[in-house]
Amino acid sequence: MKKTALITGASGGIGSAIALELAEAGYDIVIHYHSSKEKAEQLKQRIEAQYAVFCMCVQADVSDEAAADEMISEIERRTGGVDILINNAAIDLPELFPEKNAETFRRVLDVNVIGAFNCAKRVYRHMLEQEYGRIINISSTNGINTYYPVCLDYDASKAALNSLTHNLAVQMAPYVHVNAIAPGFIGTEKELQGYTPEFLKEETDKILLKRYGQPEEVAHLVRFLISDQADYINNTIIRIDGGQTGSV
Repeated sequence: MKKTALITGASGGIGSAIALELAEAGYDIVIHYHSSKEKAEQLKQRIEAQYAVFCMCVQADVSDEAAADEMISEIERRTGGVDILINNAAIDLPELFPEKNAETFRRVLDVNVIGAFNCAKRVYRHMLEQEYGRIINISSTNGINTYYPVCLDYDASKAALNSLTHNLAVQMAPYVHVNAIAPGFIGTEKELQGYTPEFLKEETDKILLKRYGQPEEVAHLVRFLISDQADYINNTIIRIDGGQTGSV
């Protein structure tokens, strides 16, 4: 029986790469988006044209518990349930420290942490019932030891997501495996936008491989972690950063 994978925030660079990778692996795909409907539909069309899998798009604000519940209920009606959850939806509001405020800080936490919690708690019903499930939280090295004050709210959210990963793994054992992937500098269109060549060189010089990563490389790791080959990997945070040496 085919397994269904829900990728939140799938219209973006890393999310779309994961959706394509898992479609290639034969998983049925649910593309979640918040506001990028056109990109989500384009990704759906691409998947349907290239792979013999079921694919659907769903819209929701995952930080809203009721909206997340309704989204997953819709998926259950159409597919039977979510077997694989990739919590990738996230926002980053990079502003200078004096310009930050509690409202925007709270919004980052709501999407990046509460959103992951809402989705994980809701899909757990189906996963527990069938005694199988995989949850991958897309974190960041910003939640470990890479610090930029302009995104301190984002950094805090990813540190919280790492903690959530560990607690969910304990709560959902033994049937549901919960891990997190912490990418470093990944060269998505959004990530590279507005950076000068000087800044890019400065950042890549901090990486042992002397280059930034590609979204597809993160997707490869996701594919492995949800496979049977990774069945003994649980409750861990895996960095994928080319040997990043820190940013302070």
